[in-house]
Amino acid sequence: MNTARMSTFTPGASLPRRRGRIVGTAAGMGVLLVALTACVPNNASATTVTVAMTDDSCVVSAAGAASGSITFAISNGGTDVNEFEILAEDKLRIMGEKENVTPGQRVSYVASLEPGVYYTACKFQQVGAPVGLAKFTVTGGAIAVNAQEKALTDTALSSYIAYLRSQVAELIPAATAFAFAYMTGDDRTARALFASARVGYERIEPTAEAFGDLDPKIDFREVDAVADGLDWTGYHRIEKDLWPPAPDALNSDGTSARQDWAPSTVAQRQAFGQGLITDLQALATLVNDQSFAVSLADISNGAIALLDEVAARKITGEEDWWSHTDLADFYANVQGAEVAFGAVTPIATAKGAAGQTLVAEIRDEFAALKTLLDSYGNLESGFVSYDTVTPSQRKILSDRVNALSEPLSQLTHVVLGVRP
Repeated sequence: MNTARMSTFTPGASLPRRRGRIVGTAAGMGVLLVALTACVPNNASATTVTVAMTDDSCVVSAAGAASGSITFAISNGGTDVNEFEILAEDKLRIMGEKENVTPGQRVSYVASLEPGVYYTACKFQQVGAPVGLAKFTVTGGAIAVNAQEKALTDTALSSYIAYLRSQVAELIPAATAFAFAYMTGDDRTARALFASARVGYERIEPTAEAFGDLDPKIDFREVDAVADGLDWTGYHRIEKDLWPPAPDALNSDGTSARQDWAPSTVAQRQAFGQGLITDLQALATLVNDQSFAVSLADISNGAIALLDEVAARKITGEEDWWSHTDLADFYANVQGAEVAFGAVTPIATAKGAAGQTLVAEIRDEFAALKTLLDSYGNLESGFVSYDTVTPSQRKILSDRVNALSEPLSQLTHVVLGVRP
């Protein structure tokens, strides 16, 4: 991911949400939505397919490709942020995606696809119905692997799944304590717990987002829910109650913060608090299901997506608009990206000198970014309020994210053995 595209923060401006689709309702809450192959392609290069997106079109240069690693060379010729998606044959499950593609940007996204029927589409402003939905057929045989790659892959997948499950296990009690304080009217305690109650979720955000309507229920901001015509629930609904806006305050999209909003009643607090607990428990059930699976592309692209999330939300201050606890989310995203990177590091290193050089560079950049973040606080004692971080300081943070994002964006190519 090349985050040189990062926007300068403007108070009152709003970036489109990283997600704007509900893909899981038809399949049901108990069905795993992302379960890609665990195989590692054994090819030195991959098919390259171009994707030209605009505000109202999504033109893919081919109607299919051979199985294995497929590089989608994406360009955004539109006026706002866009998203590229690869859907399963049912047109519901998201098998791969590249979010936050800004106007004028060219990015490369690598997907490892087994034979089958898929659909490609774009999503202007990352909300609403898919644009340019087109059939994409993958032909050929199952992706081949050798013994060494399989051993490294199995280790990477098992360790990362164990990490995901451990984070959810830590998330549930932290979120329950937070929700209980909110439901009982102990706002002082709830405010103190808000940031820590989100850490586990922020570390595994790409995985959590894959489960259909759980992410919208748990983590949508008000402007996102309004844009999608959804009932607004979850962390950020509770956040606004805990940090109620002044009469003249504005939402992140510039609208009045009091428009169509009022502090929750006691009954509403009970519903929102219990709803958050229930939805997080549903996430735990899905992650702990024996059929739960991820692919190497999921892990490496997930690391990139977490940095993308930092660039799109945390730097601007839009994520935690009322509490200004963005730096805690920021740090948790970076931690999650580093764990995902660590899971596939042995595979990248085994690719030879190029992989070893890339790994060393990424490690150095992670260390530099975390050192900078440490100057603002830590997860144990808390971070400074993000509204006290000046524009020039945010620019320095942005530059450090860019410095990490550049080599990290090459990770999937190296892990899957694909020439960018």
